[in-house]
Amino acid sequence: MEYLGTVAAAGGLIVLVVVLMALGWRSRLKRQSGIGAPPAVPSDLGPVLYEAEGQYVVTTTAGDWLDRVAVHGMGIRSNAVATVHPEGVLLARVGAPDVFIPRDDLESVRLEGGMAGKFVEKDGLVVLTWRLLDKRVDTGFRTRHAAHKPQLLAAAAALAPGTTPPQDFQGRDSQ
Repeated sequence: MEYLGTVAAAGGLIVLVVVLMALGWRSRLKRQSGIGAPPAVPSDLGPVLYEAEGQYVVTTTAGDWLDRVAVHGMGIRSNAVATVHPEGVLLARVGAPDVFIPRDDLESVRLEGGMAGKFVEKDGLVVLTWRLLDKRVDTGFRTRHAAHKPQLLAAAAALAPGTTPPQDFQGRDSQ
């Protein structure tokens, strides 16, 4: 009985934190309401140039790996399959809307160690920088198998003008 007050206080603190998180998320959604939805997936994407299973990490404002884009379900981490097509990159997500990055909007592809709550080993995430209407964004994807990362990086980089994968990357990860 003497711990009842402590348990009640801890429970109240947990409820307060959850409520504050929900209010913050709602506020972020309201602030970002002007950001347009990702482009619809074209009916004909062409052949699959490369496919990798993994995790869609998040989409953030380009260059600001903490500014998560919450609208249109883009802030929800989920398992996904990344497929590279001649028309662009499709991130087919489980339990969340798919994200399609058209080839013409893809600016660059690089590797990072983390973004918005997901931090992994050095160069553990494939990050695609692209234009979502008038906003530049970064979308992170982590391959399920490390050996698939260099191929996904190379396939996506082939679509982005001015992006070349590091020369030594293929050898480091595929051994």
